[in-house]
Amino acid sequence: MSCPSSATAPAAPTYEINPIVVNGETIAESEIAQEVQHHPSDSVEQAICEASNALIIQSLLKQRARQEGLLQEQADAVQEENAISQLLEREAYAPAATEEECQRYFEANRSHFCSSPLVEVSHILLPAAPDDVKARIELKEQAEALALQLCANPGLFAEYAARHSACPSKETGGSLGQLSKGQTVTEFEKAVFNLEEGVAEHPIETRYGYHVVLVHRKVEGQPLEYAMVSDRVRQYLNEKAQRKAISQYLHVLLGEAEIDGFTPQIPGSPLLQ
Repeated sequence: MSCPSSATAPAAPTYEINPIVVNGETIAESEIAQEVQHHPSDSVEQAICEASNALIIQSLLKQRARQEGLLQEQADAVQEENAISQLLEREAYAPAATEEECQRYFEANRSHFCSSPLVEVSHILLPAAPDDVKARIELKEQAEALALQLCANPGLFAEYAARHSACPSKETGGSLGQLSKGQTVTEFEKAVFNLEEGVAEHPIETRYGYHVVLVHRKVEGQPLEYAMVSDRVRQYLNEKAQRKAISQYLHVLLGEAEIDGFTPQIPGSPLLQ
């Protein structure tokens, strides 16, 4: 068995789970079926593939840990996890980023290091369930009409919020206060931070319904100095180097292994559960 590629999907996917043999040790169908629940995916077949990959990697790491005397035959899950961590620290070592490397990365990616932008926003929420198509069509038309009226008369926004909004913010004119990134749902955030000041010409659609929006004020993110982000840069580079070292180590283990029943893939971020 091999994982399906995104380019070629089978016409009639099957969900059969077969045992896998890794260097003479069998991973039973029941183990794979149990592991599947930890790998939510777009299809059952893909979840089985991801679960199989993860169990093969775990098996290889545990085998190697036993060879190195880090793990006894009868060990619990915590002991296995500790042994694998020791193994990777020893055999997939990645040197820490130097100060020069950190500063060089910062200089090459200055645009990534800014304070969060802020928006001061009020809204009018017209609620509709995500699966209520009829209500969403009707409310979109109503929201479009409200937005059109308020673009012509923005001073009426608080009055309209009190009258039409289903959000508790209606009591304060629809005010959501100042928002920074990460404080609201993704679809609202993505849209609202791209708006100009004033009443938005079109409502924003989210999982909750439609939002007629007034942007009172925008404050763009400000560039940060290296001293303010040096720890973040160092952590990112160290984690990136560690992921690469582990991926290379897994390439070696898989290349040396005898595996029957499944064709594994090397994950960019190993599934070490």
